[in-house]
Amino acid sequence: MQIGVNRIAFELGSVAISWYGIFIALAVIWLIFWMWWRVRKGAKLSLDTVLSMALVGIPSGIIFARLLHVVDNIVIARLHPELAITGQVIDYLREPSKIIGGDGLTIYGAVLGASLGIWIYCKIAKVKIGYVFDLVAPAIVVAQAIGRVGCTLNGCCYGSPTTLPWGIEYTNPNSFGFGAGVVHPTTIYEIIFCLILFVVLLKLRGRLKPDGTLYLVYLSAYSAWRIGIDFLREGQPFLASLHQAQVIGFIVLLITLPWMINHTRWVKKEELAPPAPDDKTELA
Repeated sequence: MQIGVNRIAFELGSVAISWYGIFIALAVIWLIFWMWWRVRKGAKLSLDTVLSMALVGIPSGIIFARLLHVVDNIVIARLHPELAITGQVIDYLREPSKIIGGDGLTIYGAVLGASLGIWIYCKIAKVKIGYVFDLVAPAIVVAQAIGRVGCTLNGCCYGSPTTLPWGIEYTNPNSFGFGAGVVHPTTIYEIIFCLILFVVLLKLRGRLKPDGTLYLVYLSAYSAWRIGIDFLREGQPFLASLHQAQVIGFIVLLITLPWMINHTRWVKKEELAPPAPDDKTELA
């Protein structure tokens, strides 16, 4: 399968708008819509609280997404200086002016950064953190799927060479994947995984206690996925022979799995008691 899409969707004067940027924006809009819809369905949050969390979570997610990309490039440039010389990675310590702006965001940084920002907001506003995270967990995986559509059109995050019949080849010279040959469509693999995980999280919603467990299930499942799928992705080792995402994945699993083993409780059907539709009182 060939993908000949130009990664630049259109230009506004001197500003180039990429498909990646468009789909990241759509992912953010989807998250806000999901939370608005859940409030309308009876979630114990106000719309003002949702908008406030968005105002905190979006910038913190972008900052951390960029930060992890910068750190990844710095480490790789130190381990493999020839890659910095050829321009395959950017040594941001030598070119700090390129830290702000430019291409390069990481999904892990976006998720963990936004989570940290929302956690801080919830602590200050005295909103129940676990409840909020469980509420948004299913939406995050759909947002990631939307973002991966942008990656697919962008030509980034592709896999290693393959001879499988569903391999993809980027034929547009302006694509990041141009010249890589026929590769594993790892972004498409992840889209499928995220949609399956979305259904699983919906099935588990309300069945796991304490609050926050559903979000940890999401983090654990995605971490395990990234550890595995990155063996099929192109990239330079960050630590030993592992990519940065794999290293983060192992760290996340070391934290989430023991906590869930020791604290998770399955809620029986007779214990389920959905909140009244008109109950908008925020959890403190």
